[in-house]
Amino acid sequence: MTAMIELINAPSSLGLRPQAPGHEPGAWRAPAVLLGAGLAERLRTVHVVELGHPRYDFGAQRGTRIRNGRTLRAHSLEVAGAVAAAIDASRFPVVVGGDCSVLLGCLLGARRGGRCGLIHIDGHSDFRHPNNYDTTASLGSVAGMALAVATGRGEPILAHWPQVGTPLVTDGDVIQLGDRESDVTVSLDDWTPVMDSAVLGLTARQVLGLGVNQVVKRIVERLNVRELDRVWLHLDLDVLDEKVMPAVDSPGSPGLDFMQLSELLSNLVHGGRVLGLDVTIYDPELDPGTKYADSIVECLVRSLVQLDLSRSA
Repeated sequence: MTAMIELINAPSSLGLRPQAPGHEPGAWRAPAVLLGAGLAERLRTVHVVELGHPRYDFGAQRGTRIRNGRTLRAHSLEVAGAVAAAIDASRFPVVVGGDCSVLLGCLLGARRGGRCGLIHIDGHSDFRHPNNYDTTASLGSVAGMALAVATGRGEPILAHWPQVGTPLVTDGDVIQLGDRESDVTVSLDDWTPVMDSAVLGLTARQVLGLGVNQVVKRIVERLNVRELDRVWLHLDLDVLDEKVMPAVDSPGSPGLDFMQLSELLSNLVHGGRVLGLDVTIYDPELDPGTKYADSIVECLVRSLVQLDLSRSA
């Protein structure tokens, strides 16, 4: 049975800090640009949901030290409703951000159907939280703390949710792939702990050293140990090497190329456990002529077209 793909466009930059005074980061423009590059048609989507562009505040909001915290909670609940409705309709939701804060709504929507793990593909661990930075000195930007918040670290405004409580996902149910900032030197045989937590990951160097097939094998083994048959897939495009994809807010190296990423995504989603995915952080304002939009669309198409809904053993 071929999966019915539902595209959910979530044009938000709420989780990013301003790149210039008074200017909202441009990641919110990504859904429209990728749609214009043919994403919906090429994915053969059966339904497209267009969420609104939430207002971006440049100053602190009342009662929170998280940038746009109150607006982010409302937006996350909106995303969660769309994701849950897609899953309930036996569709495969593809949520197009925006920035990484969209992960919170995606996980909340997936969790309404029960326990759900997370495969977090990102060039950074996104594990900043009040215990490792001074909340009085600067506002927390959720794009850099989404995984920490999802695992219950941080202000209740984004860490505690109706019907689910906290956390959205437990540490042991998370696999992080692609962090290029870790100082830990580990062998290819070891998982890399994420910042004194029970979250396990493989750094960018480990992923490249192991190769996609071995990485997928390790992930499947870990999911089996955790007895997880429902998983959400988060993709931050900054996991790509800056040589092939610089149009993100924090480009870097080493990283994957588009072919390696599509192979990884394809193997994961065709394994039958992934409920849906979100793709984030492409900023068309950093891409004059939007030349990278076609490469992103092609990567997603190679990964998802002819997706099979059947569940693997």
